[in-house]
Amino acid sequence: MNMIQAINSAHDVMMARDDTVIAMGEDVGFFGGVFRATEHLQKKYGSNRCFDTPISENGIIGTAIGMAAYGLKPVAEIQFADYIYPAFDQLVSEAARMRYRTAGEWNLSLTVRSPYGGGIFGGQTHSQSPESLFAHVAGLKTVIPSNPYDAKGLLIAAIEDPDPVLFFEPKRIYNGPFDGFFDRPVTPWAKHPKAEVPEGHYTVPLGKAAVVREGEAVTVIAYGTMVHVVLATIEAEGIDAEVIDLRTILPIDMDTIEESVKKTGRCVVVHEATRTGGFGGELSALVQERCFYHLEAPVERATGFDTPYPHSLEWAYFPGPIRIGTAIKKALEV
Repeated sequence: MNMIQAINSAHDVMMARDDTVIAMGEDVGFFGGVFRATEHLQKKYGSNRCFDTPISENGIIGTAIGMAAYGLKPVAEIQFADYIYPAFDQLVSEAARMRYRTAGEWNLSLTVRSPYGGGIFGGQTHSQSPESLFAHVAGLKTVIPSNPYDAKGLLIAAIEDPDPVLFFEPKRIYNGPFDGFFDRPVTPWAKHPKAEVPEGHYTVPLGKAAVVREGEAVTVIAYGTMVHVVLATIEAEGIDAEVIDLRTILPIDMDTIEESVKKTGRCVVVHEATRTGGFGGELSALVQERCFYHLEAPVERATGFDTPYPHSLEWAYFPGPIRIGTAIKKALEV
């Protein structure tokens, strides 16, 4: 399966197992979602369990919160992560605080899915990476998969989780990694061989990172699309780097990060979002706090630029092999 098919399969598996699981959002029903992540679900499970909503993100999330409080397990799609801001208050003031404000009496088993990041020439309003805004909020879990197997397992785990989970899907790799990571794509929509994804039920635990490549010289931490760009970079440069796919932004797996950084003594953080206020700053601080006496060099970052998202220059905006390679070499030089 590619990532779209894996996400669709996760919906299908959970809706078949649990009749309290609901899929909802703009165009998710008859149309099957703008990226077809919910295709055929309405036909299979009916319009009471997979349905279209008005174009009102605040209303979508507010309704989903009420459904979850009632005991359902809504999976609400926000069509693009850029559109999530009208629902921000519902997420941070209501969903995130429900368990605490009711002293554990109520919980919200709510999953909010959204395509995020750039790579489809979507411009400023279809390409943003807002994960650090939600990582700041206690009570929310934030997940970003990098491959189809993880996408399905993490989404099932998110739906089964008793608390609210934001599930950001890197649309640049919905159909597989690109042929050309080196500054611009060769075939942006090329489909690559599909990953092995089981048809049935399985989970990938929230809060557990994956070491996708072992190495001794430097630890590189990434998530989503950037995992693939990092792997392409170190392969091209011949660097003995250990690569960690964070998978879950919050809760964060500091045990895996700490073990790796203490082994290598060097660390580079990579993400697509803008640098200032990006999650890389938090990661850098955590590594500094936990691994200070093991570090041989300052923690380096390779990120997007501090600019509004550029439409015509998005491939210059992305951290690519040049910026990532420079950050890694700088960490290795000290």
